[in-house]
Amino acid sequence: MLETVPGRYERRKRRKERRRGLTILVIFLIFVGGLTAGAGAFYAWASGASGPQNKVMVVIPHGATGSQVADLLKEKGIIRSSFFFRLILRFRHLTRGFQAGEYTLKTNMRVQAVLDALGKGPFVPSVLATFPEGLTIAQVARIAQDKLGVSAAAFVKAATGGKHSLPPYLPAGTKSVEGFLFPNTYEFLKGSDADAVITRLLGQFQVEARNLPWTAGGKLGVTDYQAVVLAAMVEREARFDEDRARIAEVIYNRIRKGMPLQIDATVEYAWGLLGKYKPQLTNADLKIDSPYNTYLHTGLPPAPIASPGLPSLLAALQPAQGDLLYFVVIDKAGHHAFTDNYQEFLRLKAKYSG
Repeated sequence: MLETVPGRYERRKRRKERRRGLTILVIFLIFVGGLTAGAGAFYAWASGASGPQNKVMVVIPHGATGSQVADLLKEKGIIRSSFFFRLILRFRHLTRGFQAGEYTLKTNMRVQAVLDALGKGPFVPSVLATFPEGLTIAQVARIAQDKLGVSAAAFVKAATGGKHSLPPYLPAGTKSVEGFLFPNTYEFLKGSDADAVITRLLGQFQVEARNLPWTAGGKLGVTDYQAVVLAAMVEREARFDEDRARIAEVIYNRIRKGMPLQIDATVEYAWGLLGKYKPQLTNADLKIDSPYNTYLHTGLPPAPIASPGLPSLLAALQPAQGDLLYFVVIDKAGHHAFTDNYQEFLRLKAKYSG
């Protein structure tokens, strides 16, 4: 049968419509693709970061909404888009905001980094305080007051009230923590009180002392507490590590012989308990009536006179072995000369005392 004209026309019409539909589909796909690419580009820009990162203190007020936090972060230059940040908060169900307080952030942060920082809660400022070796409770208290704002009087009261202990080194019921406030540099939360500082320093003593040879104390005839008493004298007398073990040797040898220790630092401590600082002891000063006066009393003083560091603690537990009984400071730096002979001691003393 011959094809009629209308039939050819219908086929051409259908082919034309299919081409038009394909064109529209291609245009639509290009449009959607453009939107997708644009959305992807916006996401990458809004969630990302570039530029200098400077510390910024941000205070989130009580009751601030997520939207308000977003505006605050944008204002501080921390994020690029407050709109995008609000979308992320809505998506993660965080629109109620974050915990009020101070946060330390940086300019030009990635959104995820900001969320992580805010999720940790507000930043509590910390303060560094350094407590050198050889300090007494009163000296530690003054540093705590200057650096941490802790009342020196409150610190001394807390440190001498008998409520702190550190068995087996500092037995329960011991009135004072003298000798156990371990020297170090610490980071404290702003607003820490006296007990918090004392507990931190005692805890550090426990950590540092854990690996020391405490069993050696028994062979030397001292308890753990007495070893710290001895270490404190070594700390106050020695200026160089090479002298510490020999000073400890002198102390042990004098105890065995029943000789007074004659440690100047203990006499200085005795005067310090009376509120009197004696940088240069006189013969009259050596007569002070105190259990800490090792010129008048034999054996160890009743308690530590300062906080020893690790080298002094180790010297107290591992003294040098020999017959040394005397030592003399021989220069302004604080080096010592040692001898087991009294006449040699007098000679050294005459030579270097001037």
